[in-house]
Amino acid sequence: MIDLSTYRGQTIAVMGLGASGLVAARALQRGGAIVRAWDDQESSRAAAEDDGISIANLAGDAWDDVDALVLSPGIPHTYPAPHPVAARAKEHGCAIIGDIELLAKAQPDARYVGITGTNGKSTTTALIGHILQHAGQTIDIGGNLGMPALDLAPMGEDGLYVLEMSSYQLELTSPIPFDIAVLLNVTADHLDRHGGMNGYVAAKKRIFDGQKARHAAVIGIDDEICQSIADALRDDATRRVIAISGDHRVAGGVYAIDRFLYDDLDGQNVPILSLDEAPAMPGTHNAQNASAAYAVARVLDIDPTVIAEAIRSYPGLAHRQQLVAEIDGVRYVNDSKATNAEAASRALSSYDHIYWIAGGLAKEGGLDAAASCFPRIRHAFLIGEAAEDFGQALEGQVATTQCGDLETAVRAAHAMAHREGNPDAVVLLSPACASFDQFPNFEERGNSFCRAVAALPGSARTIRNDGGPA
Repeated sequence: MIDLSTYRGQTIAVMGLGASGLVAARALQRGGAIVRAWDDQESSRAAAEDDGISIANLAGDAWDDVDALVLSPGIPHTYPAPHPVAARAKEHGCAIIGDIELLAKAQPDARYVGITGTNGKSTTTALIGHILQHAGQTIDIGGNLGMPALDLAPMGEDGLYVLEMSSYQLELTSPIPFDIAVLLNVTADHLDRHGGMNGYVAAKKRIFDGQKARHAAVIGIDDEICQSIADALRDDATRRVIAISGDHRVAGGVYAIDRFLYDDLDGQNVPILSLDEAPAMPGTHNAQNASAAYAVARVLDIDPTVIAEAIRSYPGLAHRQQLVAEIDGVRYVNDSKATNAEAASRALSSYDHIYWIAGGLAKEGGLDAAASCFPRIRHAFLIGEAAEDFGQALEGQVATTQCGDLETAVRAAHAMAHREGNPDAVVLLSPACASFDQFPNFEERGNSFCRAVAALPGSARTIRNDGGPA
């Protein structure tokens, strides 16, 4: 746990006692701060109280002596409306911060790599961590992925934090001078939380705030918004700007063409490896992720051969195009993390004969971003609140079956895939929706898919993940 003794004697309010908020409250209290914590869920308050955390009703208690509010990223403080506790903090001129800022202030001598983007940030964060560990670097990985920031190990000047940064975290964080800041892509997401597309883009761009001449910005230029941001950063000339792409040549950058990775950082256009040698990195979107991770590692002076070895051996992440089983020649892929159509399109573009399980709690834009992939889909099996709307959107383009729930969809997709006998058939859970209509989170949705697949019949079965405890 990170030492927060610099806050000794200060009164710090903590709103939200999920994973990151509870760790923040613990670390602050251990560091000698006077903690006043709250969560709207009684069960979360009780769990924190059992852990020795002081509970106080922040919506009603006095604020005159509070030095800062640590707000969990999922709690709004601007759009669509400030949470009452955030509103109270603003009324009293109290700073609102997040756990990433606490980490940066407590570990000022460490180096930081920050990764954001609408899609691919978790895979890229994990891949960067894998490469650096393979190269023998002293690192820790967390933020929006895996371990909460304040549960990471103290790094000091010899260490490096690799942090996935969501737009929610970035809007809560005063500028952290990331030694390397990565922006992969930007498409519409979380627009209600940021007051529209302009607010969302502004939140993503904050990852570059505070950078100096010694720092680097790695930017995917496969969408117009990020291309524009890259151009603006080059004009600013404050830091080194490295462009990356998953599908076309980038002079002076890192890119892939037909899934072959090239390094042009020194103007030599050096071929590095075929990403077909990396089984956990299918599709053009993962070519962009690999390009970004390679660029980060090169900036950190890792040998290209070592980077290539690490990319080949990368095991992948759960719920992100995770191959969970092969049954009688049909592959079953868990892409539960695809909570919007843009993310789903990245999985859909990676396979040719798809029995697609989609639906849940719909986001803005419906299925428009996935439309170019519809010819790859043999049949769609629809679940959750979005099922009817998705059925209407797919009418005349993709045959559909209304399944209602995930287990029914898995059985139906399995039966049809085996009956039709298409070569390279894939049963793909890539919902293009949030999970909250039927599941508490995308992880449980993915685990439920794995359990349902593990229960399927078949004479030749290779079950890689049965949805049980890791």
